[in-house]
Amino acid sequence: MIDRDVKRCLGQMMKGVQVVGATHAGVTRAYTSHWVCQVSFEEPVLLASVSPKHDTHPLIVASGRFSVSILAGDQVAEGQYFSYPGRRFRYFADEYVEVLDDGLPVVPGCVAWLRCEVIKQLDVDLDHDLFIARVTTVGEGRLKAPPLLYSSRLGWRVTGDKAREPGTSVRDRLLERLATAGFEDAADGNDGDGADADREADGPARPGPSQTT
Repeated sequence: MIDRDVKRCLGQMMKGVQVVGATHAGVTRAYTSHWVCQVSFEEPVLLASVSPKHDTHPLIVASGRFSVSILAGDQVAEGQYFSYPGRRFRYFADEYVEVLDDGLPVVPGCVAWLRCEVIKQLDVDLDHDLFIARVTTVGEGRLKAPPLLYSSRLGWRVTGDKAREPGTSVRDRLLERLATAGFEDAADGNDGDGADADREADGPARPGPSQTT
């Protein structure tokens, strides 16, 4: 068990909400997650943390692929539905599932969906397995809709206002400070992921997740 103080602090971490789905041998399952993240700038590669207790887990292992639906802020109902074992709701909410040509399930009306092929499964001797996967196909949904967020301490939230004033570049201000301090190579500013994230942010505007269905 995680120490209570540690758990309370970890619970403040706010992350996007996704529905992860898989299909194999005529069986299709999906569950709500907020433990899927991009792990590379150079390649479209994701890391998904999946509990072996999920009905979806053996389907991912057997098929070597899964789908990820990025939920919008107005899709709490979908997120809540897939947070519980599907058998509890008798799999009745068909309107929350759309099946792709290859059988993978996605959530209609999501921000976007991703088709992922497993590169490697990592058994790290924890209560979850880690799947490194390559995104092979995407489907654009409501890309301008604010994404749904989740924190075990703060609950369901919707992405809010921008944290930076339009036209303001934190990166440029920091580079100016370096230049003023006499660092001649400060003008380069293209040597880290932080710089990339700062430039990208200047572009155009736009029970909890973890159970099984």
